[in-house]
Amino acid sequence: MSNRFTQYILIAMALGIVMGTLVFSYLPDSRADIASAVNLIAMLFLRLIKMIIAPLVFATLVGGIAHMGTGAKLGRIFAKTMGWFVSASFVSLLLGLIMVNLLQPGANFPGTLPDKAQATGLPVSAFSIEKFLTHLIPTSIADAMAQNEILQIVVFAVFFSVALGAMPERSKQILSVIDDLGHIMLKVTGYVMLFAPIAVWAAIMATVSKNGLGVLWKLVVFMGGFYLSLLILWAILVVVGFVVIGPRYSRLLHLIREPLMIAFSTASSEAAYPKTLEGLNRFGASSRISSFVLPLGYSFNLDGTMMYCTFASIFIAQTYHIEMSLGTQLAMLATLMITSKGVAGVPRASLVVIASTLSQFGIPEAGLLMIMGIDTFLDMGRSATNVIGNSLATSVVAKWEGELAPEAALAPDDIVPPDLIPGELPGMQAGPA
Repeated sequence: MSNRFTQYILIAMALGIVMGTLVFSYLPDSRADIASAVNLIAMLFLRLIKMIIAPLVFATLVGGIAHMGTGAKLGRIFAKTMGWFVSASFVSLLLGLIMVNLLQPGANFPGTLPDKAQATGLPVSAFSIEKFLTHLIPTSIADAMAQNEILQIVVFAVFFSVALGAMPERSKQILSVIDDLGHIMLKVTGYVMLFAPIAVWAAIMATVSKNGLGVLWKLVVFMGGFYLSLLILWAILVVVGFVVIGPRYSRLLHLIREPLMIAFSTASSEAAYPKTLEGLNRFGASSRISSFVLPLGYSFNLDGTMMYCTFASIFIAQTYHIEMSLGTQLAMLATLMITSKGVAGVPRASLVVIASTLSQFGIPEAGLLMIMGIDTFLDMGRSATNVIGNSLATSVVAKWEGELAPEAALAPDDIVPPDLIPGELPGMQAGPA
């Protein structure tokens, strides 16, 4: 089924490109209406994903942490996770800075530059330390779940699960219910993912129908440089994976190929979350690790987005012939490192981060108008990279904690046998409550 699903995704992507190109070329008067109608299918799928994200994150995270045991272990895992996230973010930002300076995609920009005073309409004031900290803590868990605020759900789930662990006798029944909820939500996830190929077709067709593939040629040097940089980042992540985890890392790459394609084709990391979690559990990562690290990664470990921030910011400076010294560029890198962690829940977060950073360094915010038209195509690569980065982070933390099941213990079909983990979520090891 897994191989067939991959084939369906690839066929859907190809059909989307072909049909979208035909609509763009031969139905110019109707392309906008057709794109809007087809995009509705993709939006419905994304809404289905949003429907299951909150209960899935809550159930798997609470179940995982409650089985961890002591609070000291949770603190140790959190420290390792955040250490990895900060290091990965720095490498991604630095790589984007190096590549944009080597390639100089904006040095001889052939197009017309937007007027420096032109507004982008982005909420550049969306970031502040105060807003980030207040956004971190939910005023209502019901509201956090309704808005799919993953970071807020994580905060509440940590407090809730630690309280469960502190009251082992009273919490047995509710923990059993939460474990059952986790199993049920994984089953619901399976049903939702059946619609993924149709959604992939719709997302690709809508994008190509509306913009055409010709729009890519207007910024071919910028896009080519960015995707080359992404490939280098992928290579770095793969090498690190083999160094830390060993040869079996190739199996994880095989298991996450489906969420990679879903993230790329829908330009949404969130759409790939359920399949990524499933792939990590099949790889042998304990559910208590994957259900804790993966949600955090969606707020703090967006490797593709990090690299895009420095690459796009310096590109805009190059197009306006603004000279930036090495010290200024490193200061921008440090600013982006901080700013990028504080926009959880902000729509079009990468563009907001870049816009707020540009204004701090005297670079026209209007430069973003050049790349906003192709941002969806860029977001495809960013989203897929985020999936790889978060999968690697989760598996590495699992290995460091000794909670990566031996390869010999896994079933040939990549599914963890139920008899190895009685009474727990797939991939979860037994542990004290």
